[in-house]
Amino acid sequence: MVSIKGYDFKKVTIRDSYNRRALQCKNNLIGYLKNFGLSEDDIDIPLENNAMRKAQASASFYMLGEHLFFSYNGASKFVENLAMVEQVITHFINLLNDGQITEENFLAEFKEDKDIIKQRKDAREVLGVEEGSIDFETMHKNYKKLSKAHHPDMPNGDTDTFKKINIAHKILKRELN
Repeated sequence: MVSIKGYDFKKVTIRDSYNRRALQCKNNLIGYLKNFGLSEDDIDIPLENNAMRKAQASASFYMLGEHLFFSYNGASKFVENLAMVEQVITHFINLLNDGQITEENFLAEFKEDKDIIKQRKDAREVLGVEEGSIDFETMHKNYKKLSKAHHPDMPNGDTDTFKKINIAHKILKRELN
């Protein structure tokens, strides 16, 4: 099981037909979102050329007048990451449809800026971790070290750098928790 956004999801393992299964996940999610009044123009789910390789999967869509986004990078293959994206979004839409969460709760879970992928990349750079890293403990340790060194009350402190470090930590905490 994998805990995402406070819920447990069954970990997906795919052993064959990677590209076909990735396309199935994409089409399933598009079909599901269409049932809620979205058109294909409102949905963006990029596919990898080789769904077997390790890569982050994401879905971006416009719903309830907002840009919503979810990505996952915790599995060893792109296709497995995409299957988790499908599973999580479907789960939350079912919760919304069944009245178990409000539209405001749904938006709070998925609302992101349109350039969130670039923001996450920049945040990793600020905190000095690898581009694809999902190790929040390492990021948090780097955050503590950097924020202490650049705190405005320290002799070499810098307010602008301190703010960048805090924003980077906040962006990655939202992504990984």
